[in-house]
Amino acid sequence: MDIVHVGAALALQLVVILGTCRLVGWLAGTYFHQPRVIGDMIAGILLGPSFFGLVAPQAQSLIFPAETKPILYIAAQIGIGLYMFLVGLGFRRDHFYRHAGSAVAVSLCGIVAPFLVAVALTPWLLQLEMFGHMVTAFEATLFMGVAISITAFPVLARIINERGLAHTPLASLALSAGAIDDAIAWSILAILLACIGVDNMIAVKALGGGGLFAAVMLLLAPGLMRPLARWAEREGRVTFPLLAVVVMLFSASAWAMDAAGLHSVFGGFLLGVVMPRGLLARGIKVRLEPVTTLLLVPLFFTFSGLNTRLTMVDTPVLAFVALTILAGSILAKGGGCWAAARMTGQDNPTALAVGALMNARGLMELLVINIGLQRGIIGPALFAILALMTIVTTIMTSPAIDILSRKKMLGGPIDGLNDNDVDPRSATSNAGAA
Repeated sequence: MDIVHVGAALALQLVVILGTCRLVGWLAGTYFHQPRVIGDMIAGILLGPSFFGLVAPQAQSLIFPAETKPILYIAAQIGIGLYMFLVGLGFRRDHFYRHAGSAVAVSLCGIVAPFLVAVALTPWLLQLEMFGHMVTAFEATLFMGVAISITAFPVLARIINERGLAHTPLASLALSAGAIDDAIAWSILAILLACIGVDNMIAVKALGGGGLFAAVMLLLAPGLMRPLARWAEREGRVTFPLLAVVVMLFSASAWAMDAAGLHSVFGGFLLGVVMPRGLLARGIKVRLEPVTTLLLVPLFFTFSGLNTRLTMVDTPVLAFVALTILAGSILAKGGGCWAAARMTGQDNPTALAVGALMNARGLMELLVINIGLQRGIIGPALFAILALMTIVTTIMTSPAIDILSRKKMLGGPIDGLNDNDVDPRSATSNAGAA
């Protein structure tokens, strides 16, 4: 296929992808009261071999020819990198300081319990050859632990804001715990990516380079970026030249983490965390959120869906594996976080809501398993099973919170909080895809 026909195929793909995502997202929100992320996730699966390729294989091959997949992959990686930058930009450090004891306990249980499940399941999954041939039992266990323990922090924030719970003890606890939980899970994944399938020197380079980059970003970058904030204040807005500088910083950060041997999304996220708040952060979100969440992130969901073959779960053994992983994931993550919240003095409704919110995995999980598939850590069958688990656990969250809210079981506002304490316009609440 020549370049002209590739371009035409990509244009047709955009029509199909955006139309399907908007339609399924509207249906999910209107009739099932789900965040748009659910519609985008399901749309991606529908456009792949699990549905479209099954009922109309020739049409699916015509719209998504193999020659366009590398380009779609690049666009998806740019989109998910920018999205993680926006997630970092909406990250609120003050959440760590509210309900600190409960938040740490919930986050640690949200990591430890899933890793215990991973320890129990991994030998069985290795026997079924669901990991790459070069993956060790330790590496497989680490990956399964991350996959089960990850939390869709942006979806969590979006649901809290949409349900009017932003100023409740639940919001403070869940957002704090979710942030700590994901920071630990992503750190473990970074270590795994640095070590897997490579010699010790490359692993040392990855860990050393990644650690040095993180230290520079967290310790020095906030001060170095203050001129950007002053530039925005002087202009009264984020101008296109200023936005160009921010995009260049994003690209450099993504390149640095990729060059170190880690995934580029870590660079975008760290840059977002240290970017000065105020007019600069708000202006960047206004400029970047629409194209990122409405165009680029659906491309990631579609690329993920093109790699997902739910039809591979076609034997009693694989079906049993899927049910076991789903049950273990829900019990470990939701149940562990509920128990930790109860043990640290939270009432039962709040603890149940925390467990439900922390159990959502959303786009974060899809990102993790896509990395696992690309790096050869997991095979297509386990990818499909974990994608199915992602959809089910994310779908469960909104109904559970709605039930608790309708019964007026969730707590009231936190004393002393005002409308500026939780910004419902943050990237984590507006993006709707995590």
